[in-house]
Amino acid sequence: QVQLVESGGGLVQAGGSLRLSCAASGGYAMGWFRQAPGKEREFVATITWSGGSTYYADSVKGRFTLSRDNANKNTLYLQMNSLKPEDTAVYYCAAGRRMGSNPSSVDYWGRGTQVTVSS
Repeated sequence: QVQLVESGGGLVQAGGSLRLSCAASGGYAMGWFRQAPGKEREFVATITWSGGSTYYADSVKGRFTLSRDNANKNTLYLQMNSLKPEDTAVYYCAAGRRMGSNPSSVDYWGRGTQVTVSS
């Protein structure tokens, strides 16, 4: 069983930045999904176990950067810049053996952390 512990959410003004972190107890591909009120959970970004490849949703490309430090408790980082009100959502850390952009490909989920961007 893989445990995912998220941190770093909060309230920020539009145009601001936040960094989310997620520590994992195992070695898997990892990423982030988000879910806004009344909407389905959607893909944000994913990174391979080695960190050699990253993939982003079109809505966050150029603004969000995903990275990981396997030497430090397999910690995943999501640097979010130029935040917009439409980025407001609960952000979920995710891990899986073959994780893609579909939530059904995720094997393990974190509990989620709230990100709120005010206009």
